[in-house]
Amino acid sequence: MPDQRRSIAQHFHDRTKYDPTTLASKTQQLDWRNQPIPFKEYKIGTAYDLKPYLNAEPALDNGDKQWQRIARFLFCSYGLTVKMTMLNGEAVYLRAAPSAGGLYPAEVYLISRGTPQLPVGLYHYQTQTNSLLHFWETEAWKPLQEACFWHPALDATQMALVVTVVFGRSAWRYQDRAYRRIFLDAGHLLGNIELAGAINDYRPHLIGGFRDEAVNQLMYLDAAQEGAIAIVPLADLWDIDQNLPPTSTALPSAIQTDYPDIPDGRLLSYMHQMTQISGDPLPDRLPAARADGEPDQYNFPFCLKVSMESGAIAWGDHLAELEKTMLKRRSTRAYSGTDLTLEELRLLLDFTYQPAHYLDQGLDRSPDYFDLSLIETFIAISGVEGLEEGCYYYAPRAQELRQIRFKNFRRELHTLCLGQDLGRDAAAVLFHTADLQRAVAQYGDRAYRYLHMDAGHLGQRLNLAAVRLGLGVSGIGGFFDDQVNEVLGIPPDEAVLYITTLGRGRASE
Repeated sequence: MPDQRRSIAQHFHDRTKYDPTTLASKTQQLDWRNQPIPFKEYKIGTAYDLKPYLNAEPALDNGDKQWQRIARFLFCSYGLTVKMTMLNGEAVYLRAAPSAGGLYPAEVYLISRGTPQLPVGLYHYQTQTNSLLHFWETEAWKPLQEACFWHPALDATQMALVVTVVFGRSAWRYQDRAYRRIFLDAGHLLGNIELAGAINDYRPHLIGGFRDEAVNQLMYLDAAQEGAIAIVPLADLWDIDQNLPPTSTALPSAIQTDYPDIPDGRLLSYMHQMTQISGDPLPDRLPAARADGEPDQYNFPFCLKVSMESGAIAWGDHLAELEKTMLKRRSTRAYSGTDLTLEELRLLLDFTYQPAHYLDQGLDRSPDYFDLSLIETFIAISGVEGLEEGCYYYAPRAQELRQIRFKNFRRELHTLCLGQDLGRDAAAVLFHTADLQRAVAQYGDRAYRYLHMDAGHLGQRLNLAAVRLGLGVSGIGGFFDDQVNEVLGIPPDEAVLYITTLGRGRASE
């Protein structure tokens, strides 16, 4: 019988936890002959080739400048940056945004209201050819506005992205737990979209509350295979009428507590169905979020507190170094075990959590997330010069680390990260967590999507900051959930969402 006191989001999280005693039963032999293809193709449509506009030379006229902005924006967000040939001769493509297992479940669509470059209709970003495919010409803006409950960010904008996920690409390898990784990957992409927008003078406005079925039908998606998960209107900062204030990003879904016994293999699809919004939103059920002035959590008396205030990472004139970093980003495969400096850790956290410090470089001082007040950050320190080993809570408002446990955790981190050497050899391992019960009370079961996308977004900022500083970084979505809380002293009601390892890569990398 299902637990009537817990929502489907909490049930799903518990059901998909890894545990040392049951991990073998939750994994299966991969059928490499049926590995999903991480690209979507259309048989018909008009293709707009974006490759000619990717050069760094100034465009000749306004039309070319607009094409150059669109091309660079999409390429920095999700373009193919490297082609590798495997020993068996097969090609593997890496993109600007990282993805667990290189499976790339996300797809990027664009809806045009009608611009000089892009006629009215639906477009798909074809990453293999770096082109925009105009596959449907019918006016779609009003139906999009209706599906998004007339969100004000759609009033004056002329283009909007629709981010979708193809469930089977990740489920092929990670089974039901793939739902977590899918949204972490989508968060990486949203992080890139935010920063690529700043480089190209667009302001992305994030929308997470929409009628799922209406958007899926608008985009002609097979909802059993692919679903929309985020809408991102693009305000053109060259048009004063599109300089819009930030607006609400998230709406609640229902809380589902009456669910049947769901067999393994079907839990992912059931979970996604239950996190959808079908009728009108429920803002009257939305409790107030944490106020901006409310203090950080876990302010333990007498604990060691270390200031993390620092200068800012320099991203170059017109964010040129940011663009280079986005295109050369790679996940580190092995660390040397060498220490980081305290200043390097400060810079990493500053770029990730203090966006207001980068306003003078042209970045948004308050980029859109779904609700960062729900996310907490803990860091296991194994090798940072000038910092005691142990587990710390990072307080972003106070900009300080607060020590909650004294210990060298290298051996335990190796185990917690499923035996991956990355956990053992990293200088610092960062954990994003959330009180899932509190999040569900605020946003319904749809909170599970929001939490993982926000964690992935933060993780992508960490990725880029580390690469810019010449450091190694790698995200980990597979870990022993409950054991993380026990070993590190993290409160048991904090659900672990994501792990990011940081250190110095081996010279061979």
